[in-house]
Amino acid sequence: MTAKEAYIIFDIGTGNVRVAATSSNGTVLAVAREDLPYIRDDKYPDALYFDANALWKQVAGLAKQVIGQLPGVTIKALTATSQREGIVLLGKNGESLIGLPNIDHRGREWEDLIPDKTIVYKLTGRYPTSLFSAFKLIGIKKRWKEIWQHTVNFVSISDWVEYQLSGIIKYEHAQASETLLYDVQFREWSEDLCDLFALDSSLLSPLHQSGDVLGRVLPAVAADFGISQEAVVVVGGGDTQLAIKSTQPAVEDIVIVSGTTTPIVKLVNTYLLDANQRTWTSRDIEPDRLVFEANAGVTGLNFQRLKEIFYPNESYTVIEQELAATKDAFCMASLGSLVADEKTPLTKGGFVFPTPVSHQLTRGHFVWATILDIACSIAENYKILCEVAGHQPDYVWACGGGLQSVALRSLLAGLLNKKVQVRRGFEQSSVIGGALICNEALNAKVSFDDTIEVVHPQQQEYYARLYKEWKKTRINFRSMQ
Repeated sequence: MTAKEAYIIFDIGTGNVRVAATSSNGTVLAVAREDLPYIRDDKYPDALYFDANALWKQVAGLAKQVIGQLPGVTIKALTATSQREGIVLLGKNGESLIGLPNIDHRGREWEDLIPDKTIVYKLTGRYPTSLFSAFKLIGIKKRWKEIWQHTVNFVSISDWVEYQLSGIIKYEHAQASETLLYDVQFREWSEDLCDLFALDSSLLSPLHQSGDVLGRVLPAVAADFGISQEAVVVVGGGDTQLAIKSTQPAVEDIVIVSGTTTPIVKLVNTYLLDANQRTWTSRDIEPDRLVFEANAGVTGLNFQRLKEIFYPNESYTVIEQELAATKDAFCMASLGSLVADEKTPLTKGGFVFPTPVSHQLTRGHFVWATILDIACSIAENYKILCEVAGHQPDYVWACGGGLQSVALRSLLAGLLNKKVQVRRGFEQSSVIGGALICNEALNAKVSFDDTIEVVHPQQQEYYARLYKEWKKTRINFRSMQ
């Protein structure tokens, strides 16, 4: 590729829609983003959906904004990534009927339809809950007949974006791992799981490998975007898997992906299960690799919301400066992050500090306590991964916007007693992963910047005391449930 060529990466997250352009060496050339609007569905206790047709207009508008910033640049390839458990239902003519995000739990009422959940865990690598696609489909089938009677198949959100671009309906393997209808060990749809959930296997789309060239962009899309009809659509994948790829890890490495939620994953080449069913096992976008995961839940979203309260007009640089000056632990927090060996999530949380309120207590203490809560939750889940699968290297990889905080990286290094390594561009990890996929699809031999920043572990005794105090705080909040 030349300096006048670029890739377009579509990234549909839980909170926002992002479209980015990159060069082949992973340099981000332009980004446009907007919030993803959800609609509450009162037919269920806890259900959200999005208008897929409106989302496509939004996505297309952002793509045109980005491409408009690159005059004279040829778009060579387009790919997509998205929140992993979100889906779009399609009609008989390929029309988009409804979008169901990962935070939609319309299937919760029917979780007990599966009496032996161990069978599902053994085949899918995850304990079956309403987070996953099969239960979302059951919720539609049971209570929204007008949609269900027109539903012919469904795809992940990233596969849906690529369908809009190419006209080809398919399902990428890593995304299929999130459906509860896919045999993770054998990389195929499971008729047994379809029977168990009473869902017809005709709903399932053909499986495709991430990094495959799906085909050329549709002429109408090329004309609308103002790009060449020679541009190709490349199969992407789940946002966690593309973020993992950006770190360029090896089998046996552990990667922390700090976004809206924080997956902590170990890359393995054999199908691993936890006897206590606390972990997830998914396909990676690398065909011979699997992702063994514990997840700290909603972490980055907590941080973002508290930034809006305490630092509404300040940059992250200001936050880091104030955190660096926060020497005393006046404040502890427990804000609903997840720990894999807890049976139920925390539904109440907050901050704890000595009374009467000290004049030394600052806004920085509240944000510092939030970051400590995130770091300790990651450490707890890391322990569980190591208990099941071990971890020999003296480092962990880290990526995602949450790791912009040097304070968080320092806490993690101290709590894990491991070096925390980030590569250039780690803040835009899923976008960088998309660029790497496009390079592979086009056989582009490009050198990425190998710059790695490392935070070394230190002050272990201090961090051990903080961890002990955090555990006490979490136990206190759990007693209020």
